Amino acid sequence: MKFIRTVFHALIILTVVLALVEVATAGNYPSKPITIVVPYAPGGGGDAFTRAIALQAQEILGAKIFVENRMGGGATIGVGTVARARADGYTLGFVSSSPVVAAPNFFNVPYDPAKDLTYLSRFIISAAPVLVRGDSKFQSFRDLIVYAKANPGKLLWSTAGINGAPHIATEAAFTQEGIKSAFLPMQGSTEVLAALLGGTIAMGVMSDYAGPLAAGDVRALADIGSERVPDLAEIPTYREMGYALTPTIFFGLAGPAGLPAEVISTWDHTMRTITASAAFIEVAKRLNGNVAYLDHKAFQAMVLDEIGTMRETLQSLEVPK
Repeated sequence: MKFIRTVFHALIILTVVLALVEVATAGNYPSKPITIVVPYAPGGGGDAFTRAIALQAQEILGAKIFVENRMGGGATIGVGTVARARADGYTLGFVSSSPVVAAPNFFNVPYDPAKDLTYLSRFIISAAPVLVRGDSKFQSFRDLIVYAKANPGKLLWSTAGINGAPHIATEAAFTQEGIKSAFLPMQGSTEVLAALLGGTIAMGVMSDYAGPLAAGDVRALADIGSERVPDLAEIPTYREMGYALTPTIFFGLAGPAGLPAEVISTWDHTMRTITASAAFIEVAKRLNGNVAYLDHKAFQAMVLDEIGTMRETLQSLEVPK
């Protein structure tokens, strides 16, 4: 009996100690290293932006930040890792429109994008142009459509991810045109660019286009969005061409659902500071991204609205899965 009382008292003491530790560490975030998961391959835009953010955030927060690439499943594997992480702010992730707005409409993903994630901040909106090689015979998007109609199933193309926003918006455009094409799944923009320049595919749709476009290696024919961006002001958008699905390509930071208010406010301040810095603006310019900071409240509302809009639009289209 004495032994049982001793164990019971020890458990009480342990519980009190753990509670005191939790109270002591509260208000002291971060107190250990943070991991930011990138669901895309190294070398792409999402990876480059995340590493730029991690570099500055380390200085602001005074904590080590690791960037971890977890590719696969059209970026849904990495996002799923973040959604399943402990909600303490030490595992966060890069998110974009594709895995949270588009992909869940087409296959089972290991998370509910409307419930399982806390959207901390948006830092970039980007164009996602339709690209062909610089020496391609296709001079306009209409040239691609004419070719695809005359050669069913022979237009080979790809995007940086499967069932992402560029993929689905382009499939929707082809559906409206009544054409059949051949889509080749790829893991990231580096693979798409290599296939495009190597002649494996005739057309690629991706947001990592700055370097190849400036070098003349590729030519932009259209953008999947609704409004023209400054650096691609000469090309038409899907909306201007009358296509129904014209998603916004955004890059942001997220964590699992239920993040503490302290974590959210810490990253609101951190990302506001980073996105206003000359160093980050220079990175965005180099990668052809448009800095467009939104704090947690605004970003959360925007993503939930995009999720609803995508779902409603797809219900009215017969887009092949």
